[in-house]
Amino acid sequence: MSNSSDVLNNRFAIPGHLGFRDDPGGLIFAEIDNAHATASVCLQGGHLVTWRPKEQAEPVVWVSEAAKYAPGKSIRGGVPICWPWFGPHASEGGFPGHGYARTVMWEVVSSQALEGGATELALVLLQNEQTRAQFPRACRLELTLTVGTSLRVELATTNLDSEAIEIGEALHTYFRIGDIGQTRVLGLAGGEYVDKVDGGARKRQEGAIAFQGEVDRVYVNSAAECVIEDPLLARRIRIAKFGSASTVVWTPWLEKAEKMGDFGPGKAGQGGWREMVCVESGNALDNVVSVPAGGRHALTVTYTAEAI
Repeated sequence: MSNSSDVLNNRFAIPGHLGFRDDPGGLIFAEIDNAHATASVCLQGGHLVTWRPKEQAEPVVWVSEAAKYAPGKSIRGGVPICWPWFGPHASEGGFPGHGYARTVMWEVVSSQALEGGATELALVLLQNEQTRAQFPRACRLELTLTVGTSLRVELATTNLDSEAIEIGEALHTYFRIGDIGQTRVLGLAGGEYVDKVDGGARKRQEGAIAFQGEVDRVYVNSAAECVIEDPLLARRIRIAKFGSASTVVWTPWLEKAEKMGDFGPGKAGQGGWREMVCVESGNALDNVVSVPAGGRHALTVTYTAEAI
């Protein structure tokens, strides 16, 4: 793959839909601006950084004002891709948390303007010596983004090995909200979750999820659609998923956000962490996926926003 935005524009740009630009920090971005929405995608990490339907005054996908855009560094916000494991590696403490997919380069393989006005961009993860050392199995990871009034993200793993492979994965999506203290997440009532704030205790969700402090939960055995209810921005964000049996809900709250240092002040100046919540679709813990030799597994999520 050429690291030149000029080459990418010559091959994949679509007037009125898609172009590529170089960032001063050395990264390359795909910029989508069609009749329905705008979005920005960093080719490092296959990382969708922003998405705003044009009918929405605020972006639906949040990114920190203090996010760092640099080679080899993860971006605070957007849709980081966790793969081929979720959380810490099972046996190697020196391997990156949530895997390496979000910090290595991806290659553009196709782009198209779809009937109806949406834009599709397809990428494939580029393996290198470091990634093969961390996951020494033959496989192909593809990402297909469809940007329009809704956002569709498909993460597909094809096993090219002679034996089954096991993967953990998630789309670690950050959503823009008015204020975390007034936001609720619906759709997980009655579900079992692992409470990482409480030492990994197994609990049962009662009613909607509300936030008064740090939340870090993995809801297992759940294929449910989730809804983020946001009274301040007067909208609901719907998260419909397929090929996913886990949902992660996360907010760092004040102390952890300050330690992380890249959440920014936020529009209201009370901390960027108050204006985001992560509702992540994936397969983790009890729900890691075994992909048979020659098989393919796809995690697909569709996001939409609607007025309350």
